[in-house]
Amino acid sequence: MISREIAAIPLFEGLSQRQYDELARIAVDRSYKRGQIIFSEGDEGIGLYVLIAGKVKVFKLSLEGKEQILHLFEPGEPFGEASVFAGQPFPAHAEALEKSRIFFFPRAGFIELIKGDPSLALNMLAILSRRLRKFTVLVEDLSLKEVPGRLAAYLLYVSEQRANSKDLKLDIAKNQLASLLGTIPETLSRVLTRMVGQGLIQVEGSRIKIVDRQGLAELAQAERRL
Repeated sequence: MISREIAAIPLFEGLSQRQYDELARIAVDRSYKRGQIIFSEGDEGIGLYVLIAGKVKVFKLSLEGKEQILHLFEPGEPFGEASVFAGQPFPAHAEALEKSRIFFFPRAGFIELIKGDPSLALNMLAILSRRLRKFTVLVEDLSLKEVPGRLAAYLLYVSEQRANSKDLKLDIAKNQLASLLGTIPETLSRVLTRMVGQGLIQVEGSRIKIVDRQGLAELAQAERRL
C-alpha cells in the first residue's frame, strides 16, 4: 500500500517497483494534529518529509516573535530536504496547519538509495531548483513590492496553479496569508477592501473571485497603484 502511494509522489516519478519497495521499507508513516510542530529551527536534520495529506507551513520567527511564512506545502510535496544533503540543522520551523499525514524518510537510508540510483537525485534536483525559484520570487516580492503588489501576485499565482480559475478559495486563514505576504491582518483587510472597491476582485468569506486579471497583473508589476 505504501509503495503505491510513494509511486504517486512527483519526487519519485519514473522509478522501478523495486525502488518503490525500497523506499517503502525505510518510510515512516506519521500523523500530525492541527497546530502540531513537525520540527523546529535548529533541530537536527535527520531526514526528508513528504506530505501525503493535509497542509504544512514552513516559517521563521523573528526575535520579537513575528512570523514569516516561507512556504505552504500541499500533498505530494517534499520538505526538510536540505538536511538530506547537508546534514545540517533545520533552518526553519514546520507546523501542520490541519490534520496531516506525512511520510518520513531517515537521512541515512535515503542517502543510500540516492547513491544507488542517480535518477532519484535528478528528480530531487529538479524540485529543489523549482523551490529556489519560488524563494527568489518571495524575496523579490517582500523587498521590492508594496503589500497590494504582493497580494495581487499571490492571487495570480494561485489562479495559475488552478488552471487560471477566476474563482479562488483561500485554504489558509487571513492571518496566515498576511504572514506569507510579510504584513499584518489589518493591512491585508484594508488592501482587500480597496481591491474590491476598484473592481479588481470580489470577496465572499474565504472565496475570492478575480474580476480584472489585467488590473491585478498591473498591480503586481507596480504599473498601477490602489
